Amino acid sequence: MKKIIVTATAFLMLLCFVSCSSPMKKSSSRKNGLGSSFEAKMSISLDRLQAEGTLRRFGDGLWEAEFDTPNTLSGVKLSFSEGNVTASYKGLSFSVPQSALPVKAMMLNLIEAVDENARLEELKGEEKDDTLEISGKLEGGDYVLIVDKEGKLIGFEMSNNKLVITLSEHKEISGEQPSTEQSSGEETTSPESTAPVTTKNAD
Repeated sequence: MKKIIVTATAFLMLLCFVSCSSPMKKSSSRKNGLGSSFEAKMSISLDRLQAEGTLRRFGDGLWEAEFDTPNTLSGVKLSFSEGNVTASYKGLSFSVPQSALPVKAMMLNLIEAVDENARLEELKGEEKDDTLEISGKLEGGDYVLIVDKEGKLIGFEMSNNKLVITLSEHKEISGEQPSTEQSSGEETTSPESTAPVTTKNAD
């Protein structure tokens, strides 16, 4: 009998230790800051792709992503306007290049999730440190939006797509999206044809 009591006590102590070492997430709500117009530094990890650039939100359905890295995307700007996507490179407009298609698809998921939640009176999710994680589901899969104390976007994740987007250096901007019209007389091109190409000398 004594052995059973000792075993049961040890088991209860183990459960207590595990529960204490794994902090529970707390459900909470926060003011909604997703509807603001902003500009932020953006870092994207999409499977094997690593990209950095600037993300801008001008309003519902009006977004812009401009890339600095990698070389295949450097200088490319994707403009999103109510479901339509256009690309430009050094002022020239063209169809979205092949290298940007995976990022374009994930950006559309981000935009849909943010704009959908931006219409809510307040944000509800689970607290983690000083952030709030808001879970949801899109046609492309489950997602998690991460906002700061002011309810502003600082992260977006879709585990099934191996996607992690982090934002930093937020600043407010006007809600007017700049035009990306192509100057008359200039040929439409793509960054693949204008980006520097490294070649090897023939043996």
